[in-house]
Amino acid sequence: MSWIYLLLAGLFEIGFAVGLKYTQGFTRLWPSVGTLVAAAISLWLLTQSLKTLPVGTAYAIWTGIGALGVVTLGVLLFGESMSPARLLCIGLIVAGVVGLKVVSS
Repeated sequence: MSWIYLLLAGLFEIGFAVGLKYTQGFTRLWPSVGTLVAAAISLWLLTQSLKTLPVGTAYAIWTGIGALGVVTLGVLLFGESMSPARLLCIGLIVAGVVGLKVVSS
């Protein structure tokens, strides 16, 4: 169950980070509310996963899921670059997340 909590925490982390773009410095009410709710849910789910997972592993995977998701949505929603160098870096993040999961089973 801890891995499910961690996966969901990472997904809400993506919502939190992308939501920051829409808040315009927390000057827009509803995007700000949604962003803060996503952040709170993400942190709560992360704390639940930490009941049984090592903190270093869980935190690295949580941030990895967030980074991968935010980069992907940045390309899809905001037209950010998807250069070969960025693809390589994303691949390294994915490899690190998978590696941590494998050695932490």
